[in-house]
Amino acid sequence: MDQIPAITSSAPSGSHPTITRAKSRIFKTRHPAHLSFVQSIPFIHALLATSELTGFKSAAKNPAWLAVMDDEMKALQINHTWDLVPRPSNANIVGSKWVFRTKFLSDGSIEPFKARLVAKGYTQLPGLDYTDTFSPVVKAFIVRVVLSLAVSHKWPLRQFDIKNAFLNGILHETIYMEQLLGYVDPRHPLHVCKLKKTLYSLKQVPRAWFQHFSSFLLRLGFSCSRADTSLFVFNQQDDLIYLLLYVDDIILTGNNFVLINRFIS
Repeated sequence: MDQIPAITSSAPSGSHPTITRAKSRIFKTRHPAHLSFVQSIPFIHALLATSELTGFKSAAKNPAWLAVMDDEMKALQINHTWDLVPRPSNANIVGSKWVFRTKFLSDGSIEPFKARLVAKGYTQLPGLDYTDTFSPVVKAFIVRVVLSLAVSHKWPLRQFDIKNAFLNGILHETIYMEQLLGYVDPRHPLHVCKLKKTLYSLKQVPRAWFQHFSSFLLRLGFSCSRADTSLFVFNQQDDLIYLLLYVDDIILTGNNFVLINRFIS
């Protein structure tokens, strides 16, 4: 049997003896056809060329991001999301942070920047900051049944979502949150935010939103299905509407197109 030739390496002494492509100066290059394909699709090219922000300090260097953060704060203040109060000595204080997203249109252009203030829900304490949780997600087979009814009866189908849905919930627990970096009140720098409305990432947000929205539907004459709590039915005289709720996405169908449009309005 022939002897296996010894493998020699040009790597510096003291490094691992394994030969890699990089050590052999072999590098993978993208095929020109692949590059031209990516560049020919503006959305993919823009997506690959853009990196998401990691925090407030990075965003604060860009006037465009500062503008959307200001808009977000104004919206929360108009919504009376919190009251600024002295820091309590015997309460858990939930953290807060900014989440940034860059969304693109199909032609590669950027939609308005998105900056969202979220609470650090992972710092909440069960039994103190929240008790019950709930996810308003309709079952898949219920969706199939309602869609099959719409197709067989040739009913109209409407789909839409509720903007900032989770900010509409009412808090029943007492929750304190730290002031947000970059927006600390200079008159009361040690104060904290006592939340009155829900914020994204709080444990009880889906439950609070569902309770708020479902009570609105019940006042309008809808009833909650026993088969699925996320299916609501309006049935009066000859009018019939089915409403499916998946978090904040809604599907509507029924036998009265005019009534459906009136309800959406």
